[in-house]
Amino acid sequence: MTLPNLLTLLRIFAAPLLVVVLLTRFSEDWVGVPQHIAGVTLFLLAAITDAMDGWLARRRGQVSRLGILLDPIADKLLISAAFISLVENQLAPAWAVVIIIGREFAVSGLRSIAATEGWTIPASRMGKFKMFMQVVTIALLITSSVSGGPPVETKAFPIIAFWTVPEMHTFIEHLFGPEELTSLDVRVMLYGLGRGLLWIVVISSCWSMVDYFYKFYLNARDRLGLDAEKKARKARKMTEITE
Repeated sequence: MTLPNLLTLLRIFAAPLLVVVLLTRFSEDWVGVPQHIAGVTLFLLAAITDAMDGWLARRRGQVSRLGILLDPIADKLLISAAFISLVENQLAPAWAVVIIIGREFAVSGLRSIAATEGWTIPASRMGKFKMFMQVVTIALLITSSVSGGPPVETKAFPIIAFWTVPEMHTFIEHLFGPEELTSLDVRVMLYGLGRGLLWIVVISSCWSMVDYFYKFYLNARDRLGLDAEKKARKARKMTEITE
């Protein structure tokens, strides 16, 4: 049990705890910390371990098969737990979360198939960008949920419909007017940024998934070509021997 693997395991155990914090009053009743503060703090600390475990493993020369296996599982558990909790609190649309989580399962399955064939699909830049945007988006949406729900009522996810709500007009008036910003204005601002960035997360998730499938196709095509060449070479040798 190395330190990088321990951090990965802590991230796995943080996922169910995050659900408890975001969907109950556990932090307020037992710790005295507001729900949104405890939730975003726990989530960001868990997300930081995602960057630390890989860096420590490479720096200490402790890269292991266990760590390679557990790291993506821990990431997907944490992100899935956070997004599903946001759907329950009506802070994120279910269809967007289904796309994001579905992408994670599809890429994991693709990597598992590649691993059984003896080759790996490295993480792409778009995949890393997607992970970063997920962390920022979730943190913004959790922070905006002071009372366990959205600061504005939106029945549709399109951003055009969102910007027409009265709370957004009030926020803009307070931002550029003589009146000071209120706590509700700050929540509306964070919520608006989070919902806007969620579009970027959905698009980058689909984009990175297509990129992974394309890399899988290229590797599979190359391997099939090599196998066919080996078989043809072996057949020629057998022919020469029989002749």
